[in-house]
Amino acid sequence: MILHIPDSLLTRPALDRFGRPIPPFDWHRWESHISTIIGLAILAALYLMAIGPMRRRAGITERASGWQITSFFTGLVVTFFALNGPVHDLSDYYLFSVHMVQHLVLTQLMPPLLLLGLPGFALRPLVRPRWVLATGRFLSRPAVAFGLYTLSFTGWHLQPAYDLMMRNHNVHIVTHLQFMVTAMIMWWPVLSPLREMPRMSYGGQMIYLFLIGIPMMAVAAMITLADVLLYPWYAPSPRVWGISPLDDQRLGGIIMWVPGGLFYWVVMTFVFFAWVRSERRSDDAERAARAAVR
Repeated sequence: MILHIPDSLLTRPALDRFGRPIPPFDWHRWESHISTIIGLAILAALYLMAIGPMRRRAGITERASGWQITSFFTGLVVTFFALNGPVHDLSDYYLFSVHMVQHLVLTQLMPPLLLLGLPGFALRPLVRPRWVLATGRFLSRPAVAFGLYTLSFTGWHLQPAYDLMMRNHNVHIVTHLQFMVTAMIMWWPVLSPLREMPRMSYGGQMIYLFLIGIPMMAVAAMITLADVLLYPWYAPSPRVWGISPLDDQRLGGIIMWVPGGLFYWVVMTFVFFAWVRSERRSDDAERAARAAVR
């Protein structure tokens, strides 16, 4: 079917959400947003305090490894680049496909990097109050974590919600925060650093990761196979790389569908080999115990 974009959509001026004209995209232009810089700086400061002065003050001998510190700060860096500079500008005004890359970074890369970088001792003081621990255990239940993330991610990619997000700056900020928070909760059953809120079994993790990708891929298939423009926000903007609005939309769906879906399978592969190593260690320990008895 040949796409027909309404004349009113094509002829309306290309204006951003603040009513300013959208110029052709400039690859040399870099804009940083103070809100993201402040937020990431606060997270970095809290992390350094938790693994340094606060750890020593509490008499904790355990230390954060160099790998953990690298992982955490890599998570902050990828978040910075996802929310500033060309990725921000392209995803906000020019290309739906780049917006999908941004969303995958915020939900699939940033949360695992931060969780892998968090030592348990840094979080343990936060869950000492019973109500905090009870709330955390409830939210990190696989069914709850699955539901919260799925409703958030798929819901905001439905056309009316997406259009609202793109037209209202405050809603857009809240959406990104919601993505990041619910994604952290979603990854918790797989990457929890706390014994008090433990990870699922290896088999449970694999089933969970398989299921978590299904709703996202369903939405991605809908976007990819649509022969009408679902997200007209980008249509009036100057074209980048000469890609049409519909082709850009299809590319965004493919990005969500293929790399986004494969990512969970990659993680499942790591979980599987971790499971195998765990079983081998258990078998070795059992054989050693039997040999000691003899």
